[in-house]
Amino acid sequence: MFGENQRAERIARFMVKKINKAVYEFGMIRQNDRIAVGVSGGKDSLVLLEMLLYRQRSAPEKYEVMAIHVVGDARGPALPPYVELEDWLRKKGIQYDFRPIHLAADEVLPMTCERCTWNRRRTLFEMAADLKCNKVALGHHLDDFAETALLNLIHHGRLETMAPSATYFDGTFELIRPLLYIPKTEIERYAVTQDFPPPPPKCPRSTDTQRQRMKELIAEMSKEAKNVRQNLVRAALATHSSKENH
Repeated sequence: MFGENQRAERIARFMVKKINKAVYEFGMIRQNDRIAVGVSGGKDSLVLLEMLLYRQRSAPEKYEVMAIHVVGDARGPALPPYVELEDWLRKKGIQYDFRPIHLAADEVLPMTCERCTWNRRRTLFEMAADLKCNKVALGHHLDDFAETALLNLIHHGRLETMAPSATYFDGTFELIRPLLYIPKTEIERYAVTQDFPPPPPKCPRSTDTQRQRMKELIAEMSKEAKNVRQNLVRAALATHSSKENH
């Protein structure tokens, strides 16, 4: 995976320690799991894919990893083939599946971001089922969790963030987010050492002004408290845990 790239391996070892913290804290990976990693082509999901494969070498659990990619965005499934990502996965010897986003016949296009997310998630679960996977892994990282927590606090009066892991369909699938404790800066530091394919074109509706504002606020607050991201996430997860225990 790394060849002579010792810097990349050092970064990977450091990240896997943080992944292990999330994995064991939330029971994300167990013996004989089949994990489908949702890859968009962006560096977050590709780093997650590589880290789960790297972790296999020393993990006490035996598990399988494959990549799944949903073709389409708010405009629907009619997008050019993402051949760069497919070529990269093939050269790496990673099992993968690409599939057009599953839409109802009466789905109105272009979709809202909420509808697009829902349909993409449904397609991911369908792919996971066909591949006999029981876990779907997504590449949300520490910054994503912190931004979600701050957004919910400011706009909804609730200190809540995404669930690190959640079950669906009566426990048939578990959605996991192993990059919970890894900041975006570490992902970027690793990504520049790799030959990742170019990312796909951005969806015309991908501009989220609220979330961008959260990024800016957190960046400003981090000048006063460098651990603001970690603190937001820690507080939000504590709130989640407290609710579960009542």
